[in-house]
Amino acid sequence: MKNLDSQLTGVKTVAIAGHIRPDGDCVGSCLATYNYIKTYYPDVDVTVYLEPIPNIFKFLARAEEIVHSCEKDWNYDLFIAQDCGDTGRLGAAAKYFETAKKTVCIDHHISNDSFADVNYIYPYASSTCELIFELLDEKKITKEIAECIYVGMVHDTGVFQYSNTSAKTMESAGKLMEMGIDFSKIVDETFYTKTFEQNQILGKALLGSGLYADGKVIVSVVTQKDMEEFHVLPKHLDGIVNQLRVTKDVEVAVFIYENEDGTYKVSTRSNGLVNVAKLAVTFSGGGHERAAGFSMTGTITKIIQTIVSEIEKQL
Repeated sequence: MKNLDSQLTGVKTVAIAGHIRPDGDCVGSCLATYNYIKTYYPDVDVTVYLEPIPNIFKFLARAEEIVHSCEKDWNYDLFIAQDCGDTGRLGAAAKYFETAKKTVCIDHHISNDSFADVNYIYPYASSTCELIFELLDEKKITKEIAECIYVGMVHDTGVFQYSNTSAKTMESAGKLMEMGIDFSKIVDETFYTKTFEQNQILGKALLGSGLYADGKVIVSVVTQKDMEEFHVLPKHLDGIVNQLRVTKDVEVAVFIYENEDGTYKVSTRSNGLVNVAKLAVTFSGGGHERAAGFSMTGTITKIIQTIVSEIEKQL
């Protein structure tokens, strides 16, 4: 696939979806594609399906048009999966993927096994939004579309500080900045600004963290009780694992939080020595070499022991 326009020829209905618990790159890339089709293909019936998004992203154009329910039955001409490594991560929207006449996947997860009919997968791209920038006609990128793309790039690169940031990433971001977006406001209000409750749960997570593997692994756990105490939801826990990662002499950060059903969601970050994508695959998860996630069941003590043991094998 050389561009998105080539996939839209003769198409009348399109579904767009990203991974469950959408983050900045997922929301930004899906809304960028959605706004592009709505603007330049007015005769195409397009719907974007995502789970409820964090409030910080609701300023993006047409965010209020995101559909959260997948109750209706529909056979789409084209299904575009974005920032998603497999159909399981599509959540309820996976049923539309299965019945679509044609499927496209645009992604940068190294664990992606090219599950669509047409795949545009580059694991070493900074973000799916960077790939969307490549696939859209640059002359047709409006300020609103540029904001969507920039949000995703900012969040998946940690404001251009992670190792996945390349010269190409910076060049693309520069072009987006020239389109008139308020880039400093986007960075401040969507990446750095936290609510009082978010800062409190961050403090709780840091105080409760522990070091393992001779100080090379840091682990923190937030329970359902903790979230109730500080009045936060899982979507408010973004950023905790990244703060753990910058602890001096730590190679891997592991952040675990409890789901309502008693299972645990695990987020991992690596400073380079450990491939956490490989770690995640061990537990039926996925992601990137330095950022990956998965789910686990059992007692938290056993879960931590199992994860640390796998990390030690790589160390």
